[in-house]
Amino acid sequence: MDISQFERVTDYEWRIAPFGEMHVPAVIYADQDLLREMDQKVYEQLTNVATLPGIVQAAYAMPDAHWGYGFPIGGVAAFDPAMGGVISAGGVGFDISCGVRTLLTGLRASDLAPVKQKLADRLFEQVPAGVGSTGRLRLDAAEMDAMLRGGARWAVERGYGVAADLERIEEGGCMAGAEPDQVSDHAKQRQRGEVGTLGSGNHYLELQEVAEVFDARIAARFGLHAGDVVVSIHCGSRGLGHQIGTEFLRKMVIAAPGHGISLPDRELACAPIDSPLGRDYLGAMRAGINCALANRQVITHLAREVFAEILPGTRLTLLYDVSHNTCKEEQHIVGGRPRRLFVHRKGATRAFGPGHAALPADLRDVGQPVLIGGSMGTSSYILAGTEAGMAHSFGSACHGAGRAMSRHQATRQWHGSDLVRDLASQGILIRSPSLRGVAEEAPGAYKDVGAVVEAAERAGLSRKVARLRPLACIKG
Repeated sequence: MDISQFERVTDYEWRIAPFGEMHVPAVIYADQDLLREMDQKVYEQLTNVATLPGIVQAAYAMPDAHWGYGFPIGGVAAFDPAMGGVISAGGVGFDISCGVRTLLTGLRASDLAPVKQKLADRLFEQVPAGVGSTGRLRLDAAEMDAMLRGGARWAVERGYGVAADLERIEEGGCMAGAEPDQVSDHAKQRQRGEVGTLGSGNHYLELQEVAEVFDARIAARFGLHAGDVVVSIHCGSRGLGHQIGTEFLRKMVIAAPGHGISLPDRELACAPIDSPLGRDYLGAMRAGINCALANRQVITHLAREVFAEILPGTRLTLLYDVSHNTCKEEQHIVGGRPRRLFVHRKGATRAFGPGHAALPADLRDVGQPVLIGGSMGTSSYILAGTEAGMAHSFGSACHGAGRAMSRHQATRQWHGSDLVRDLASQGILIRSPSLRGVAEEAPGAYKDVGAVVEAAERAGLSRKVARLRPLACIKG
């Protein structure tokens, strides 16, 4: 990308002044190298987002931003319903509430070494992964609606976890305002056998070692110490979320002219938050959030069963679970006063700072754990939300490395079998039903996650707490 298009605010903040139909500026948080590497489409999509009705303060992009559907992935935008603000299915994304949860094992890497291969094999057998994967649960119509209303709470009530898990999940494990009746029968049918499955793409269950600690005080509060083993799970709402996005985008494109909305790109299809269509989408999307929370909760239960079998007495306790494809109703200070806003985060992680009432009481003084997934074979990170980030980006940070090339390009450059072999030589075990899927997710197809995380910290969006090194990865 040509950086001359931007006003340099700091070395890590770049601004595009409003022009044309833009209501607010566009801001990208990145260092100069990351900005140069971004596709020009990020510029186009972010400035398009800034033209949407009711947008507040600015349209933001995180350091891992890349071209997405309508909104850039890594995009953040907040809308005020009192100003005719809109909600956009493209601004949430197709994998509603895709997110990461990290579990503490109480084990050291040395404890894991003798059983790592057996553990990877059993996790691969027990946690379904891949395109169209289905699990042991089959939900009838009543249970489907109960799951869509209850999220992780539904799963815990049915024996898939413990009540203490809910304290460490966004929204206490259940997104209020879910409306299963707004989710189509087709979407529900797609999800009928998919609860408790990873799916494909960049989704994974990974065994990781805490390789480096940056902030010892916060890391200790999070229960992290160098040499510890953790388990991270990255997945979302599977076929149900994708179907919700597909159906409502179509409806929003058709309805936009009737609401007086002129779209610079039909992929930005949206509806006024307070319109019937906007409310219907909110109800369906919140059901999708609950689907993802239930999904990660059931996968956690499956992982616990495997650990109990191979390493008896091991307890996997939940550090945190946070989504990075959502729209949330939140209160933020804008212009010195609190405002009720609907914050879209698409490929951007909620990163609330210290003192926020939504955080667990025992973590409130240090800020929210922010879970950043690396690409297969590279480091992941745990960050903490900051007070500055609340003002800079509505309490949002990056969500991962961000793709540097398409999946098609990756498969032309790498072979899955070679990657599995190369990573094994580095002590990283890969278990996947698809060698093509492994090639699509090659580490070289992504940006440098270390540079992305460094930029997020330097911009004030979050604080580095720990770096995680992969030991074994189960993926679709």
